[in-house]
Amino acid sequence: MERIHKTHRDLDLWKNSIQLVKSIYQISGNFPNSELYGLTSQLRRAGVSATSNIVEGSERRSKKEFVQVLYIASGILSEIQTQIIISNELN
Repeated sequence: MERIHKTHRDLDLWKNSIQLVKSIYQISGNFPNSELYGLTSQLRRAGVSATSNIVEGSERRSKKEFVQVLYIASGILSEIQTQIIISNELN
């Protein structure tokens, strides 16, 4: 089967996810130390996981497989959104 794109580095989605992870690290660096193993860790791991899923999906050989992995990444991004809302609610 022919690949959908050259590599994950060609995807705007991947580029945007890298920027998201950088923002998560910068913002969560201001969280209190008491959140180091809580929201800080959870947000950072989720950001890296979503980005990694995009890379994994881009290596799949079919569009159907790629889309399936993107749905997983989308779910993780929803988790990040919720964690950011919680962070804001907790100041």
